[in-house]
Amino acid sequence: MSKESEQFSTEIVQRGVEDSGSLSFSVRVRPSLPDFLSSVNLKYVKLGYGYLINHRLYLLLAPPLLAILITRIGKFPWEDLYDKYDITEALFISGLFCLMLYFYIDSIPRSTYLLDFSCFRPSNEYKISKAEFIELAKKSGNFSDPAIEFKERVLKKSGIGDETYLPKGVFRPGHRPSLKDGRQEVSMVMFGAIKNLLAATKVKPKDIRILIVNCGILNTTPSLSSMIINHFKLRHDIHSFNLGGMGCAAGITAIDLAKDLLDAYPNTYALVVSTEAVSYAWYSGNDTDMLLPNCFFRMGAAAIMLSNFRLDRWRAKYELKQLVRTHKGMDNKSFQSIGQREDSEGKKGLSVSKDVIEVGGHALKANITTLGPLVLPVSEQLHFFTNLVFKKKKTKPYIPDYKLAFEHICILATSKKVLDEIEKNLELTEEYMEASRKTLERFGNTSSSSNWYELAYLEFNSRIKKGDRVWQIGFGSGFMCNSIVWKALRNVGRPKQSPWNEDDEC
Repeated sequence: MSKESEQFSTEIVQRGVEDSGSLSFSVRVRPSLPDFLSSVNLKYVKLGYGYLINHRLYLLLAPPLLAILITRIGKFPWEDLYDKYDITEALFISGLFCLMLYFYIDSIPRSTYLLDFSCFRPSNEYKISKAEFIELAKKSGNFSDPAIEFKERVLKKSGIGDETYLPKGVFRPGHRPSLKDGRQEVSMVMFGAIKNLLAATKVKPKDIRILIVNCGILNTTPSLSSMIINHFKLRHDIHSFNLGGMGCAAGITAIDLAKDLLDAYPNTYALVVSTEAVSYAWYSGNDTDMLLPNCFFRMGAAAIMLSNFRLDRWRAKYELKQLVRTHKGMDNKSFQSIGQREDSEGKKGLSVSKDVIEVGGHALKANITTLGPLVLPVSEQLHFFTNLVFKKKKTKPYIPDYKLAFEHICILATSKKVLDEIEKNLELTEEYMEASRKTLERFGNTSSSSNWYELAYLEFNSRIKKGDRVWQIGFGSGFMCNSIVWKALRNVGRPKQSPWNEDDEC
């Protein structure tokens, strides 16, 4: 039992209710996160450098071409130009040169700017403590005593605090998820986040040309994006998309889709909304692998305004620098690790496999290995390759220090166990983990919007300075691991509206 015996998920290991109804304390031995700092898959390193070359080739060619152009202009016989051409022809040539310069500048890939974002905080009537959670679960009559005891153990070690938000209607006796409850919940959180965002950015609804909404479980007809279009009266030719079934990683997937669309449509605003319908994903049975999401998921939503207007650089908070998505769905264990299913009584719920921590670790390992060449300092990359080529046999390869690439890290607030394992494997400090741990404690796991509550925490505490790089990491069913890197364009002060502002009465 040495090292591996310490890397278990408590929430999943202490599970199981026997047919007799008694609690089972059997322990299944398995690793949680693989030791991905002890090995490197060169396939993902090569993939990372492929991204670097494909997306930044113009940056390598631009300096020498610009130097050649300046040299040629310096040697140009301007006196001969005045002798050979009159003022009309000179103006024509100058105009033609300016036109060519305009088309050249317009052909340069546009940056994607994050103008602002908003995270919704429900009213205090939805606030619930761990003790109240257990008490309501007992009174509902929907759960057996072993299931209640299982929830108590999970919540005790979850890292979740006593001020998270949950629709308490899920504790009704005989509760079954309904479209009505799901629509009411997402309408409240989505509309609230968007309303605050529009007020902060001063962007008019009719100026938004792209709308992307992601919600893992609830997918209605009309779609959630259509609900937003109807409520805010967005333009009739809007490009709207509704992403579902991608879990907590879908927020970064939605940003990636928005970036691709912004590349195709210049001078455009894109609105991205990330949420989850807790009431619709609620499970009222007794299967322990389906009870875990009940313990962690809480209400929340985030709205993000993106732009590719060049002049918006001066008012935007962040610029999108890198985005890497990793999908391990080709592996059956990864594909089956998280999924919605029905139990023996026909009750729907989200099932979390005992292998989810392990497959998540492999996905994270692949993702950060691909991301490394895009973000790490040249010195770290040279050290890595020198060690890789000249290292002695039976020695671990040198793994670059990812803390040198970022000032802030926002890891999806899944559970305390997951955050502990990532902190240990990436050798992160408590300062890097603070935003994720505080978000888990205050708001619980709000699914794909968790990353934005974490960034809001950093802003509220005035941590973001000009030039800072922020790394957001998300995990989701499939199994997926996504990373996105933002660069702060200015010092970001404490915003007027923030989910962390306890002075705002809700």
